[in-house]
Amino acid sequence: MEVRLRAFRAVMAGAVAAAVTVAAGCGGGAETTTPRSRPLQVGLVYDIGGRGDRSYNDAAAAGVDEAKRNLTGLRVREVEAAQGEPAGRKVERVRALAEAGYDPIIAVGYSYAPALASIAPRFPRTRFAIVDEPTVSGPNITNLLFASEQGSFLMGAAAAMRSRTGDVGFVGGNRSPLVRKFEVGYVQGVKHVKPRARIRIAYLADPHDLSGFDRPDKACKTARRMYRAGADVVYQVAGASGAGVFRAADQADAWAIGVDYDQAKSADPAVRHVILTSMIKRIDVAVYDYLAGVADHTVTSGRIVYDLKRGGVDYSLTGGHIADLHPRLERLKQEIIHGRLKVSPG
Repeated sequence: MEVRLRAFRAVMAGAVAAAVTVAAGCGGGAETTTPRSRPLQVGLVYDIGGRGDRSYNDAAAAGVDEAKRNLTGLRVREVEAAQGEPAGRKVERVRALAEAGYDPIIAVGYSYAPALASIAPRFPRTRFAIVDEPTVSGPNITNLLFASEQGSFLMGAAAAMRSRTGDVGFVGGNRSPLVRKFEVGYVQGVKHVKPRARIRIAYLADPHDLSGFDRPDKACKTARRMYRAGADVVYQVAGASGAGVFRAADQADAWAIGVDYDQAKSADPAVRHVILTSMIKRIDVAVYDYLAGVADHTVTSGRIVYDLKRGGVDYSLTGGHIADLHPRLERLKQEIIHGRLKVSPG
C-alpha cells in the first residue's frame, strides 16, 4: 500500500489543484474481494456541496478522476446530496446504487453512516467505503480515516507563529465529532507555540445539521466578527462555506487557513493571497488507493488511518507565506511522526 501511495503522489503532483476552479462568495480486516472480469462500476455519493465545493468533496473527486485515468475500464456514477434533504434520502441513494449493481460504492462523509449500516448487510457481495467515519463496520465496509488532529495541530502552530495579536479563530461547518477533531488539534497547536493566545471558536450549525457546510455568507459574517474583535488568523473547516471566511479575511486584510485541499490553488483567485496555508487531507490518495485495491483484489475491510507518518495529512506551502515558519513546522511534524509529541484527537 505504501508503494501505491508513493506512485499516486507522483502522478498527482500537478493534477489535484487543477480539479477545481469555481469562484465563490461571502487497520484493515479480512480480504473481501473476489476476482471478476467485468469493468468496475463505481458508485460515488457526495456530501453537501458536491463536486465543485473546492474542498472536501473535490478531494474525493480528484482521487476518482485519477483512478479513471489509471485503472482500465473503470466507470463511475456520481450522485450528490441536496441541501436540507431528509436523512432517509441518503439510504435511498446508496440502496439505488447497490440495486443497480454498482460495486464498489464510496460514501463521502460521516453522514452516510446510517445508510451503510442499513444497506451493506443486504448486499454482502458489494464493497463499500466511507470517508471519515469509524463507527459503521462490516465485512464489506472499509473506513477511510484521517488523523485530522495532527494536521490541525500544525495549522494551530502556524497560526500562533504568524499572529501578531496573539488572537486567532476557528470556524467549523457544524459541531460534529469529526469537525471537533480539527478544533481540538488546532487548539493544541496554538497553545503549544503561544500558551497565552486567545482562540475564538464558532460553529455554523448543530452536530447533525449539514447546512453549515454550504453557507458562505454565514461563514463570512462569523469570521468578520472574529477579525473585528482582534483575531488576525482564522482556520476554517467548513466545506463550501470556507469561501466566506476567505472573503472576510480579504476584507479585514488578515489571514485565513484552508482545509482538505491546497486552497491557495483551488479557491477564488481573488482571495488566494489571504490563505496562509492549508491543512491538506489526502482524501484523494485514500480514494485512489481504495479503488486500486479493489481493482487488484487486495482491498480489506475495517479501518485504514492516514496520518502524518503515512502522508495522509500535511500542510501546503503555496504562496510562500509560511516559508520562514517551515523549518519550525517541520520539526514539530517530525516530533509527532516519531512519537515525541502527542496530539490528542479529543
